[in-house]
Amino acid sequence: MAIKSKKAIIALEDGKVWEGLHFGAKGESYGEIVFNTSMAGYQEILTDPSYKGQIVAMTYPLIGNYGINSEDVESRKPFLAGFIVKECSQISSNWRSQKSLDEYLKENNIIGIEGIDTRALTKHIRLQGAMKAVISTKDLDNNSLIKKVKASEGLIGKDLVKEVTCKKLQTWNNQGKYKVVVLDCGVKFNILRELANNNCKVIFVPAKTDAKTILGLKPDGLLLSNGPGDPEGVPYVVETVKELLDKLPIFGICFGQQMLGLALGGKTYKLKFGHHGANHPVKDLKTGKIYITAQNHGFCVDINSLNKEDIEITHVNLNDNTLEGIKHKKLPVFSVQFHPEAGPGPNDAKYLFGKFVKMMKNS
Repeated sequence: MAIKSKKAIIALEDGKVWEGLHFGAKGESYGEIVFNTSMAGYQEILTDPSYKGQIVAMTYPLIGNYGINSEDVESRKPFLAGFIVKECSQISSNWRSQKSLDEYLKENNIIGIEGIDTRALTKHIRLQGAMKAVISTKDLDNNSLIKKVKASEGLIGKDLVKEVTCKKLQTWNNQGKYKVVVLDCGVKFNILRELANNNCKVIFVPAKTDAKTILGLKPDGLLLSNGPGDPEGVPYVVETVKELLDKLPIFGICFGQQMLGLALGGKTYKLKFGHHGANHPVKDLKTGKIYITAQNHGFCVDINSLNKEDIEITHVNLNDNTLEGIKHKKLPVFSVQFHPEAGPGPNDAKYLFGKFVKMMKNS
């Protein structure tokens, strides 16, 4: 059993400091601090590229109890800047487990910290908002860390997509009636799996791929993927989407909705502390149904910035009434802010992949 002996510190840009014990890698790491309310699925959270540039605090108190396996990853590696838990389990009890959480973070050079009052930390973020933070195992001087984190780079206007997108065109599967090109801004593997499960042949391309190249692949549809950071930091993606709006069916997910919203003339803004978890209630305005959804985003499209003559609001968040879904009234184009592939999270919204396929079939 590992000995918990190494002190670590989290310092926030507003001067708040927490002390705990480190696990995983040693060192010092900067990022925006956010909290996630999921009770399980920490491996999927760790490997979600949308967390690039962020330090994630889990609200559920015991993390790591079922270990890590090679099958449940959502991307090629973890991209987050740090991981905060109340308690990192020393026991990995699951028949699929291949290594511990501690070992996995060490392998991927991710700093973890435990022994923190995560309820107090979460409450602080809810009240004050997401902010810059640092985790350190080497500099244990509070004043020094606060000074450094204040001087560190934030997420506003920064292009994080270029750090998580694929380097070249890749084929996910070779069979399927409908050819779908995924514009990879940090796509989760389960989105690709769900497309494949819905009779789609899936190709994913780097985020900087232009419209002409995408059309040259002769796809039946385009999926705009999830991704990290500020949507206004990737104007090249918005321009590509603008050029493709009237060319083929388009489905946007999470960051993909923000790309679509900007391409349609809307504006985005930063949420106070974002939506991160597997339990967010979303209302379908057409049917009145309530879906429990998995979400991970810090930015949102401003409902009031959209042209209602061309765009229909389809879904809203029942926690804060923010925009969760749109569709174009004339073009085969729609998007949602939540994650219908549901890994980790509920399966309520998987029907949207079938809706996308039907849209391609009818186009």
